[in-house]
Amino acid sequence: MKRPIAMIAGTGHAVPRKCLTNHDFASIGVETSDEWIVERTGIRQRYIAGDGESLTSLSADAARIAMKAAGVTAPELDVIILGTASPDRLLPATAVEVQAALGATRAAAFDLSAACSGWVYGMQVAEGLMAMGNAETVLVIGAETLSRIVNWKDRNTCVLFGDGAGATVLKRSTKGRGILSAFMRSDGTLADLLQRSAGGSLRPVTPEIIEDGSNCISMQGREVFKNAVRSMAEACDRALDGAKLSAADIDLLIPHQANIRIIEATAKHAGMPLEKVYVNVDRYGNTSAASIPIALDEAMRAGRVKEGMTVMFVAFGAGFTWGSIVVKF
Repeated sequence: MKRPIAMIAGTGHAVPRKCLTNHDFASIGVETSDEWIVERTGIRQRYIAGDGESLTSLSADAARIAMKAAGVTAPELDVIILGTASPDRLLPATAVEVQAALGATRAAAFDLSAACSGWVYGMQVAEGLMAMGNAETVLVIGAETLSRIVNWKDRNTCVLFGDGAGATVLKRSTKGRGILSAFMRSDGTLADLLQRSAGGSLRPVTPEIIEDGSNCISMQGREVFKNAVRSMAEACDRALDGAKLSAADIDLLIPHQANIRIIEATAKHAGMPLEKVYVNVDRYGNTSAASIPIALDEAMRAGRVKEGMTVMFVAFGAGFTWGSIVVKF
């Protein structure tokens, strides 16, 4: 087992004001039901950004909470990494707008695009910068406003996603606390299974594209499910091997909150009983890059994560991307 370099010193999360329940879909013309959604996904509600709310504002709110918990001020931040698939603008990066909102005048700031694995990837990039001596204090955010890029006429996808932001502050490890192992992989040959096929520079937005919805998220659910379970299982195995630990050594598993069936299948493969798995997908839906840091902050505040515990995080997202981290708190 390697000596930890970076530890989680503080966490925070923020969600929009508006809560959209499964029953509310009828009022916006989506033909579905609470029973249909819960049976297939485990989701009962999600939060949707409204007027005056943005990826920048949600990220900054989550960051301020995490920074307060870590005892860190904005001028002390060396780097800000924002994992997202739904930036406020394509240019510049939303991270620099978060930097400005926080007043983090010394920080380098950039976005990281790895979809639902964005926070897991961002944590590993942050650790690498710290290992190189290029940073001492790093803010890693996972945030999404996916409600603005879903097709509200497609009931197979629009019911799945929610908005929110989760933040973590990394500082130099002390007392053996911190990241014990990490793993990440991708497979671009499967990119078309979960994508936004238009809206980028290859196929810029046109009235026709807006009409057919190809600038919104599309997904081949059955194939995504199979690959998610297989890849998250691999990631759990690799992270445990890297830390020289077994499932019995893990106090809590916090997986990407995609849907309850993927979570249950991943836990089963990892040999983790469900009582040692943190689940909040029922209350937030799939918030992509934000799901793990939101869940972590909730778990911290609920006393599910305490000093001395070992926690494993695992994610899978469009790309496909997947990864895992084992952390000693």
